[in-house]
Amino acid sequence: MTRPGGTWQNWGRTAAVRPLRVERPRSPEGVQRAVQAAAAHGLTVKAVGAGHSFTGIAVAPGVLLELDDLQGLVSADPRTGRVTLLAGTRLHRVPALLKPYGLAMQNLGDIDRQSISGAIATGTHGTGAGFGGIATQVRGLTLITGDGEFLRIDEHRNSELLPGAIINLGALGVVVEVTLQCVPAFVLAAVDAPVPLDETIATLPERVADADHFEFYWHPHTDVALTKTQTRLPESTRRHPRSPLARWTDETLLGNGVFGAFCAVSRFVPTLIPPFNRLAMRATGHGEYTDLSHRVFTHRRDVRFREMEYALPVAQLTAAFEQLRRLIRDRGWRVEFPIEVRFAAADELWLSTATGRDTAYIAVHRYWRVNPREYFDAVEQIMLAHDGRPHWGKLHGLSADELRERYPRFDDFRALRDRLDPQRVFGNRHLERILGA
Repeated sequence: MTRPGGTWQNWGRTAAVRPLRVERPRSPEGVQRAVQAAAAHGLTVKAVGAGHSFTGIAVAPGVLLELDDLQGLVSADPRTGRVTLLAGTRLHRVPALLKPYGLAMQNLGDIDRQSISGAIATGTHGTGAGFGGIATQVRGLTLITGDGEFLRIDEHRNSELLPGAIINLGALGVVVEVTLQCVPAFVLAAVDAPVPLDETIATLPERVADADHFEFYWHPHTDVALTKTQTRLPESTRRHPRSPLARWTDETLLGNGVFGAFCAVSRFVPTLIPPFNRLAMRATGHGEYTDLSHRVFTHRRDVRFREMEYALPVAQLTAAFEQLRRLIRDRGWRVEFPIEVRFAAADELWLSTATGRDTAYIAVHRYWRVNPREYFDAVEQIMLAHDGRPHWGKLHGLSADELRERYPRFDDFRALRDRLDPQRVFGNRHLERILGA
């Protein structure tokens, strides 16, 4: 919570601002009143959720709307699977809200701290070659436009706007409600296994095609990939979850406690990084378990980091990944965080990183107290050379002219923005850079 007169900062500590005013609306009507009042006084408005975007997309120099009180279930229909949530609802709260109706979200990302509207607006995704990102589950949304009016966009009302309005970057208005297409609750059978990296890369097409959900992590300075393969099963399937002790050991003790201490120390003694990464590869990433979908999809991530992620055509993944390996080796960098590779199906959303093509993602990270600039800039050049598109919620260096070349509907989105927010009530410097003045 941001105190009046205080400073707001995002989770990754890459963006901060002292807004002129902070408001915490408790209803969609409260959001509407806040937008109307701000516009009347010539102030900009930005809504924030959990602050998990690494960019300045939510920076609010004028009026900051914290949506922490705009959470909960509006409606649910177990027959159709349609569920409407208030926009500030955190993803980690959604499973409990859906449980009485026997429903689940079709796919989730690795982290579930974000708000549902923030995750959708920036194109957050999970993995699975047959599944799109979270935004592809959206069937409707309600937002407050720049003139302070409610606008419902769904299959029956203003349907032509829906592909452009879902991944909206917070540039079209303040979303107050989101309608999702959910699925019957299901179980995931997970196999976490270390596999030689060269073998993993050589067999990627088969591994991705044969699994409902597949991803892998590579710790630089090792020759092993930590693969994660997940198979969807009916909810009635007998579950064999990880024991509480195993989960605590893996996530709390090793994944956060030991790893966090290592990151802090490795800033001053980078020679520790290669041997630690080899040890981490041997100590983690082993196991078979079966549990409810959200318990397998998501993980607890307490160690603060900074991230850049690029979406590539699947056919470009191997060449880009091998070039990235050579880059780290040739520069002699010591990289403490693993590199993550995931997959998603093509979709038709205007600003989706997977629009028009089956997609592979490469994500690179650094500990939050380490300057990532040189590493990220060099990786970015590799990704751009392989037709990459940057994740909207993660660090990148592209501007509007460069992004226009990578999104066929980029100018259509800009026109939609002109229609819904001609006075740029929801603008800030970051949006000026990526969308143009």
